[in-house]
Amino acid sequence: MPFSNLGLLDTLQHVVAAVHYTEPTPIQKQTIPLALEGDDLIAQAQTGTGKTAAFALPILQMLSRVDPDEGHSPVRVLILAPTRELAQQVADTFEEFEQHMPQRIGITAIIGGESIDFQRRHLRNGAQVVVATPGRLLELVRGEEIDFEELRVLVLDEADRLLALGFAEELAQLMHILPAERQTLLFSATYPKKVEKLAAEILQNPVRINAIGDVPTVANITQRAIETNKLNRRPLLCHLIKEEKWEHVLVFVRSKRAAHNLATKLRRDGIKADAFHGDLNQDERTYVLSLFKNRTLHVLIATDIAARGIDIQNLSTVVNYDLPRSPVDHIHRIGRTGRAGATGLAVSLIDHSDQAHFSLIEKRTNTYVEREQIVGFELTGDAPKKKKGAPPKKGKRPNKKEKARAAAKEGTHHG
Repeated sequence: MPFSNLGLLDTLQHVVAAVHYTEPTPIQKQTIPLALEGDDLIAQAQTGTGKTAAFALPILQMLSRVDPDEGHSPVRVLILAPTRELAQQVADTFEEFEQHMPQRIGITAIIGGESIDFQRRHLRNGAQVVVATPGRLLELVRGEEIDFEELRVLVLDEADRLLALGFAEELAQLMHILPAERQTLLFSATYPKKVEKLAAEILQNPVRINAIGDVPTVANITQRAIETNKLNRRPLLCHLIKEEKWEHVLVFVRSKRAAHNLATKLRRDGIKADAFHGDLNQDERTYVLSLFKNRTLHVLIATDIAARGIDIQNLSTVVNYDLPRSPVDHIHRIGRTGRAGATGLAVSLIDHSDQAHFSLIEKRTNTYVEREQIVGFELTGDAPKKKKGAPPKKGKRPNKKEKARAAAKEGTHHG
């Protein structure tokens, strides 16, 4: 089905052609016609499936039909995102589309870590589309520097992540001030109870779209599980990068300190690597990410802050240096590669202590990954045996009968 069958105006079809989109992805096929009708939507889709365009194109079509206010463009669209990187990425997509539109739309990103004065100026100059993280947006709301009287569309991008990052209270405050008469589009990779509750509160008769089925799929990603001892992980990683000629590698670790330490050691090993985590300020994060995107950096060592919302073209390899906490995080991590139909490689390094957790990930994601070992880095030693807890000590605490006897005795003494 081509884009011309989805109900888009010629103007928007021109935009699609200009950015070299050929055929709509499943989420775009399902979302665009319904969003154009004005329906509230709950769409379940992974990152990397073209979901930004799925809501951006209908929004731009709506805005192209609105008579521009002379000298002032009120906020007509609000898109909430969980991280600065995702918000900036969504804003960049809108700006790319806007370049091919006959009229200026006005798009701004309202995110922490950047100059609030610069964002205020953008709003005063007129921005019909605001892409924001909840915290910074509320700063402007409290200062009465943004109003939503003309708001027509609200988008919650990666709603599960918004809630997982603790934004429930900020979302509640924002929903209280947004006009009730609006179209709401909620996108989420997973649909836990928290998201279900939020959807029930803010959407009206929503149409449900599921573009990933019940189990997230990673069909075009080759997965490998390499067994090795924890102490051998770094030498093995260096070996694989060099021997298998991995060109563009995103490595996930559990903590900020681990990211910093591993990046430092890889640089000592002659590999261009850097760390990406929440302790970096916004300028540092933007700079490191740009080095990685333009391939000046060979390897990026990241905490889960990078698991969603970062779109890196043609990323060849993702490595779970530390296993993710949950199967859903595993999907989001390895989903950084193999995007938009491309192929990718995801490698998990597994010690004895990781076996049970990795088996759970396989079970929940409906996959099985053959275990392998690399010569010189084999997994040695035995799996640690589970220690049984000490048996409960008897006689320490009186049982009910003993308590009753003691109470009776006490009564006879006092009598």
